[in-house]
Amino acid sequence: MHAQRSKGMRWGVAGHVGLALLSITLLTGSRPASAQALSPIGIVCTDGDLVGTSRTFTLVTKTGYVTAPDSNVLFMWGFSEAGKPFQHPSPVLCANEGETVTVILNNALGGDDVSIVFPGQEGVLANGVPAQPQFDGSGALVSLTDMAVRGGGSVTYSFTATRPGTFLYESGTDPDKQVRMGLFGALLVRPTSGADFAFNRADSRFGAGEEFMVLLSEVDPYQHQAVESGTPFDMNSYRPRYWFVNGRGFPDSIADNGATWLQSQPYGALARIHPKPPGTLPGMIRYLNVGTEDFPFHPHGNNGLVIGRDGHPLEGPGREDLSFEKFAVNIGPGQTWDVVFRWWDAEGYSPVSNPVPITEPNLTNLTLGMFYGGSPYLGTMEPMPPGVQTLNQCGEYYIISHNHALHQLTAWGVVMAGPITYLRIDPPLPNNCQ
Repeated sequence: MHAQRSKGMRWGVAGHVGLALLSITLLTGSRPASAQALSPIGIVCTDGDLVGTSRTFTLVTKTGYVTAPDSNVLFMWGFSEAGKPFQHPSPVLCANEGETVTVILNNALGGDDVSIVFPGQEGVLANGVPAQPQFDGSGALVSLTDMAVRGGGSVTYSFTATRPGTFLYESGTDPDKQVRMGLFGALLVRPTSGADFAFNRADSRFGAGEEFMVLLSEVDPYQHQAVESGTPFDMNSYRPRYWFVNGRGFPDSIADNGATWLQSQPYGALARIHPKPPGTLPGMIRYLNVGTEDFPFHPHGNNGLVIGRDGHPLEGPGREDLSFEKFAVNIGPGQTWDVVFRWWDAEGYSPVSNPVPITEPNLTNLTLGMFYGGSPYLGTMEPMPPGVQTLNQCGEYYIISHNHALHQLTAWGVVMAGPITYLRIDPPLPNNCQ
């Protein structure tokens, strides 16, 4: 089994969470159940149409707008399910190992031919024949694969999902423009071992309902403005001003999936678990990077165990375990990393039998974060000082996770507004958490 080192209890929630003074009503369960069309936490799969072992997805190119944390509105492109509105990022396509996957691409863009490439997939067909790079009349490469021509063209891709893992799918036509504009998404292939396994290894199993996605991307608003207005854009001037996780910046990143005020940005990034001591199943995070540089994503106080990269389990020729622990997960451009993690109260702190061995400062000397529950002990709520409000529900903990390239934690200069999310740790069951 993959080994995991002991993680101490992190009780100083007021410190890092005190930075997050930007948002109200963002906890899971903050919206009425009637408004929650999606599972509020975790990966939301698009399953397509399954007939036997053949799974079909129909995607349509669309344009739309997303909201940045500084309230700027950005013009974007995206792949959407047929009959569904624009969304960013594009749907998470989920399939099973061994299935024949068919993706029908219909191009509704009026000015650009588009395509889809599937990195990590072998034997991809386009309209029934091997997919091929496309060249213009002078022999210059115009696309990495067969295209759906502008203004209504269509192409059908197919391949057999021969191995499980986390993959990207993205435009192979003018990717400097089209991928940056939003023509990308995640492809998850489940192993034959089951939906709660990352690979066909017993030690890649994770807890049901504790699978999360961190899809990192970037935006240069001047490029998007130029595309919207139909004017040229010099890629030598390309410079991102926004960085997103799952298509959102903080604090929207910790809102539920399908948050009503983020109609075109359906995927949240909050991870939510219970304490997971050794011997229990870990949580699972699938990291993907469609940006132009490395993103060193760092979950505070909770190193991750990397068990796979780019759709390959980390194992030797004899299937020996080659997983390794990381303080920051350095995802390169176009890479995917599969990481399991756990958190537990390794010290067994108790307000009665094993109190935290420091003297707590006087409340007048503390800055209390918006998620602090008044106590350093998991599952314990204490009265807050007069005039101080909390969004803590049941004495849960929040540990910040963010891109460690700190200059990217901005929205065009607005600090603490980039690719940031949290790990929420609920008290052991049974509890009264919402």
